[in-house]
Amino acid sequence: MIISDLLQSQKQFFKTGATLHYAFRLEMLMKLKRVVEKNESRIYEALRSDLNKSKTESYTSEISFITKEIDFSAKNLKKWMKLRKVSTQFINQPGKSYIFSQPRGTALIIAPWNYPLGLSLTPLVSSIAAGNCTVLKPSEIAPFTSQLIADIISDNFDSNYLAVVQGGPEVTSELISEQIDCVFFTGSTRVGKIILKQAAEHLLPVTLELGGKNPCIVDSEIDLEVTAKRIAFGKFFNAGQTCIAPDYLLVNRKIADDFIAKLTEIIDRFYPENSGNSDFTHIINEKHFLRLSGMLRDGKIIKGGKSDFQTLYIEPTLMTDITPDSPLLTEEIFGPILPIFIYDSLEDEIRKINSKPKPLSLYFFTKDKAKIKRMMRNTSSGGFCVNGTIHPIVSNTLPFGGVGASGMGEYHGKFGFNTFSHQKAVMHKSFWLDIPVAYPPYKTSIEILKKVMKFFY
Repeated sequence: MIISDLLQSQKQFFKTGATLHYAFRLEMLMKLKRVVEKNESRIYEALRSDLNKSKTESYTSEISFITKEIDFSAKNLKKWMKLRKVSTQFINQPGKSYIFSQPRGTALIIAPWNYPLGLSLTPLVSSIAAGNCTVLKPSEIAPFTSQLIADIISDNFDSNYLAVVQGGPEVTSELISEQIDCVFFTGSTRVGKIILKQAAEHLLPVTLELGGKNPCIVDSEIDLEVTAKRIAFGKFFNAGQTCIAPDYLLVNRKIADDFIAKLTEIIDRFYPENSGNSDFTHIINEKHFLRLSGMLRDGKIIKGGKSDFQTLYIEPTLMTDITPDSPLLTEEIFGPILPIFIYDSLEDEIRKINSKPKPLSLYFFTKDKAKIKRMMRNTSSGGFCVNGTIHPIVSNTLPFGGVGASGMGEYHGKFGFNTFSHQKAVMHKSFWLDIPVAYPPYKTSIEILKKVMKFFY
């Protein structure tokens, strides 16, 4: 496939205006849903091959994640597409003002490997709803799912409208250089900087869904059992290979011993087999396995730590006494290793969090409403969740996105529709009233002009 020819054909198809119509967008959304549901067994097989992902995690975090996004978008699409009337200043009367959501044209979606189907097709739902043609580049690091996406898209959609291009970084660079209309990237901060730099040369709008070291703070006033369950679930789901997983744990000294004991108990309850042949998701490849294995040497393992290179399995692991120069302190872990730190002063921890790059998510477990308000207002993160971890990801009514080093832009539901649209300002003025003093040569004194402008504005 010649990329320049593909993009040219998509641009030509977009110019026909077919994607502008509500009926077409709705038809494509529902078609995508049918394709996903029809290929459910193949999806399970591909995700098992790439990540040893269980059917339960594959369904909840990939298949259902996509179909629920489709249902929500289909239900609200007509409302989102409507010309939205806004107020008009007195100086522009008689007239009317509107906001028109217009498709950007041809969108490029660059997807990651950790949720290789869900994070490919969920932004695609937003692009379809917004009325774009789309090129999707799935991650080459998850080859079985990447090939499956290419197969099911090419079998069911015209490439002039929706196409999949496989390959590595060189393919991404070529796609960006071909004057795509917008770029949506999910991945690491390091690669995000490269994407942004390349896109800047062509003045392309870019959405970056990145990651970071997400703090999880446990106050002394909590429900011990529920807190331990929700943290274990959020951290070890998909073997910790989740951009919004808790990256490190800060536990109040007053409850530290009890909480760590409870968390250990919950891990044993959640993952009783703890073997390389269990349904626990495995590490994506040898490179990441070796990276994570190296981190296991950087502190004291108090739970877990076993691994199997042959199956790329690392069991859920808790660590303390982290060495000062460890990547556990400086890099996004992106694996089933959870460092635990003890704190005495919440204010000190807030200052430490604010001294680091802004995370994608921040989690705070407490019953104290005053502390919740203080944490929410005095820290900056893409998202903030009280008494939960990865739970907001399934919400269609909340924006998902980062801030600072953790990304720019957001999607899910209406936020995704807006991201893949241009919000065009539209004003419609009447002919019947035209004020002469607005035109040159200007004869009105500045003093009178100031009074008039104050009144009319």
